[in-house]
Amino acid sequence: MKTKMNVSKLVLILMIITLISFNGIAKEKKAKDGKEKPVYVFTVDTEVKRTPVKNQYRTGTCWCFSTVSYLESELLRLGKEELDLSEMFVVRHTYPLKALNYIQLHGKANHSQGGQSHDVIDQIRQYGIVPEEVYPGMNIDENRHNHGEMTTVLQGILDAILQQKGARVTPRWQEAYEAVLDIYLGKVPENFTYKGKTYTPKTFAQEYVPLNLDDYVELTSYTHHPFYQKFRLELPDNWTYNENYYNVPMADLEKIADYALKNGYSFVWDGDVSEKDFSGGRSDKDHGTGYAVVPEKDWEDMTKDERSEKVTKPVKEKEITQEMRQKTFANYTTTDDHLMHIVGIVHDQTGAKFYLTKNSGGFDQAYKGYVYLSRPYFLLKLTAMMVHKDALPPDIKEKLGLK
Repeated sequence: MKTKMNVSKLVLILMIITLISFNGIAKEKKAKDGKEKPVYVFTVDTEVKRTPVKNQYRTGTCWCFSTVSYLESELLRLGKEELDLSEMFVVRHTYPLKALNYIQLHGKANHSQGGQSHDVIDQIRQYGIVPEEVYPGMNIDENRHNHGEMTTVLQGILDAILQQKGARVTPRWQEAYEAVLDIYLGKVPENFTYKGKTYTPKTFAQEYVPLNLDDYVELTSYTHHPFYQKFRLELPDNWTYNENYYNVPMADLEKIADYALKNGYSFVWDGDVSEKDFSGGRSDKDHGTGYAVVPEKDWEDMTKDERSEKVTKPVKEKEITQEMRQKTFANYTTTDDHLMHIVGIVHDQTGAKFYLTKNSGGFDQAYKGYVYLSRPYFLLKLTAMMVHKDALPPDIKEKLGLK
């Protein structure tokens, strides 16, 4: 009996030692490769064709990168060849218009780097478009976009003009402004050769980007204007004072998003990314978490321990209402910080819906340039979206009077 007990104890001791050793090896392996179990595991439900991720780097031109990406996807949807279109061609043509507006309104207007999706549509309609290889717009001896110095110089020109009290404004300031753009971005080509054929920006757009630009609409959802009507969305980056934003109830935004994606259409999302729980949030400061959520408890209401607590599983989120959207818009906790290209629907391990979103920050991120927006985040933080009118559910399209 004693011998059997000793054998049992020995087996137990050996098992404990083995478990401890295995745990130690596992911890050592984890420490070596630095990998941890992901908080969210996403499964794709539907996604659309799109071009590779690009990098706006140190510029405020997300409005252009996202919308150009969207138009490239639209061409793929129509069975056209994959194109890499020049964002900076659009940016180069936008700045002089924004500067003229700024001077004409005596500085009481927006001259920042930001913009809206319709700015891209407007410039392509007026000036055409060119391939990226024809106009990279990077005449600064660097291999990534950086507009910090350029925008400082441009703003300096405009401020100097406005500070001349009582003096006449000469027409030469526009030439000086354009010259700065040419120095930093490069001169816009009047014609160029692509695949052995000569084009102007307009003829290239006609042949390679045969989109009806009038088919693209912008939508939002706020109660300070009537639903199913158009209005001027009060955003600083709506510097053209565009009055063609269709206003729909919040529930319609989700219907439109899901209907579009399930029918092969993508769209541009404009919204707020300044929250602690957007991608770069609380955990990985270098590459971001790669997801955006709306936790039940607001950041300012959390204790110090709650704020520093490591997220190890999907968080429980708020149920978003129309009233919440309106409140955050009115108190500036939802602003138009960033535009991105939404290209799919996914779900996490709990079954919760997220939107697969193509960002413009390059590949050096958690999901190689993509971000996952939770349904609550999508609904609460969206300020506007651009989509093809045929991507709208028929009943909503009819209510808006679109044919």
